[in-house]
Amino acid sequence: MDTLKDRLAALTPDQLRGIRRGIEKESLRAQADGKLALTPHPTALGSPLTHPHITTDFSESQVELVTGVHASVEAVIAELTEVHQVVYHELKALRDEMLWVSSMPCGLPTDETIPLGRYGTSNVGRAKSVYRMGLSHRYGRRMQTISGIHYNWSLPGVTSQQYFGLIRNFRRQAFLLLYLFGASPAVCSSFVAGREHLLQPLGDCAMYLPWATSLRMGRLGYQSDAQASLAVSYNSLESYAASLEEALTVPYPPYEAIGIQNPGGDYNQLATTLLQIENEFYGTIRPKRVIYPGERPLHALRERGVEYVEVRLMDLDPFEPVGIQAQVGHFIDLFLLHCLLADSPPDTPEEIAALKANQHLTAARGREPGLLLRRGAHDVVLVDWAAEIVAELAPMAAAVDAALGGSAYAEALALAKARLADERLLPSARVLKAVGEQPEHGFVGFVRQQSLAAREALLALPYPEALHQRYGALAAASVAEQKRIERMDSMPFEIYRREYVSPRRLERGESAVMEDSESV
Repeated sequence: MDTLKDRLAALTPDQLRGIRRGIEKESLRAQADGKLALTPHPTALGSPLTHPHITTDFSESQVELVTGVHASVEAVIAELTEVHQVVYHELKALRDEMLWVSSMPCGLPTDETIPLGRYGTSNVGRAKSVYRMGLSHRYGRRMQTISGIHYNWSLPGVTSQQYFGLIRNFRRQAFLLLYLFGASPAVCSSFVAGREHLLQPLGDCAMYLPWATSLRMGRLGYQSDAQASLAVSYNSLESYAASLEEALTVPYPPYEAIGIQNPGGDYNQLATTLLQIENEFYGTIRPKRVIYPGERPLHALRERGVEYVEVRLMDLDPFEPVGIQAQVGHFIDLFLLHCLLADSPPDTPEEIAALKANQHLTAARGREPGLLLRRGAHDVVLVDWAAEIVAELAPMAAAVDAALGGSAYAEALALAKARLADERLLPSARVLKAVGEQPEHGFVGFVRQQSLAAREALLALPYPEALHQRYGALAAASVAEQKRIERMDSMPFEIYRREYVSPRRLERGESAVMEDSESV
């Protein structure tokens, strides 16, 4: 039987050089005083419906920055930095706003005051806003203002079956990324106002858990009691698709009670199923495929297989101006390579439940000395299990460094080992130390200070006129494209909505793709 070492040796340098990655990064726009900016998405940044690099996530106040696909971590961080520069220069020209550098939100207004993303009058634009209205009814708007970084990754020659093996191992070992890179151990008190929680006060206006790593990935973050009933199997593309299809097609009584439209005719949600669309499923990692206009993501996966994976559990690092440092990208590359090459037995309902418990334990108590996680039939100390995984990454770091040249991957491994050796180096520990040092201003005061520093650092970088012009042209082109889509619409919205959420469109076959339409 071949081993992890054998599988690594079978990868050619060309394959290792063929690793591709891209980043999607969400950030709230905040006012100088640390409160949520309630202004519209800046027009100078183009149309969030059609701009390839600058859009919005749940809220009109939540910018999402999207890089292209890159052959090196350095290149993807460089492009992410450029997009930040564009955004900051436009924000500076228009008003005194900044991007909030923490995953957990800034000072929030009442829930109903948080603005939903707006995408124009086309059917696809309206559907995007209705989808967000559905999220607000189902989970509340506060939860949706949590921001993060998604890391998209692929390796040449990997099959769908192999990607699902990677995903199973990722879910088993995801605690390591939460421990090493979690950076949301505290929140503004406004985030939990009126909610049941187990957080403790930290100063005058912050709440925290003393050993937390990532409240964003714990019970207060992107979690759903309704979705807890979903035991999605990652044993194959077929089992995954079947699990999601049921959630996308079977009515869910609490959401049926909300209804599609209110008595005045305004839309409450796109559908009354457990999931309105595929993107509503909250997973730490997703199998992905670039979709065609008018195509549902699940149909694309069934039709053409997995193209890449999307890692979804990374917090924004408030100590980094763009939210992530290159060394972290290098480490994620190694971690995903390990998940791909290691043995990956099928998952079971029992294991799925244990993995969710491990995630919640690591998020809430990850730095607690001696914390035990469930591994198969036994409990193991988190840091011992983490050290074992990191040790197995050493030959991978050597192989990738040899293929690419340099020592970036060895240095990323050294960073991880240093954090395992001294928990004070963990971002979560550094955040709590910094918040504790200014008890009067608390969490918001600390993140406001870091956000202002990030803004100044990015505005101080050289800003070539060519970069400014290129993004000006992209913004203008995106506005023109939005107008074109709006002109082309001929279908009444209700017919568009029914057709888009039709179970038929999840099946294989060309007839499942809507013609002359865009995807939500």
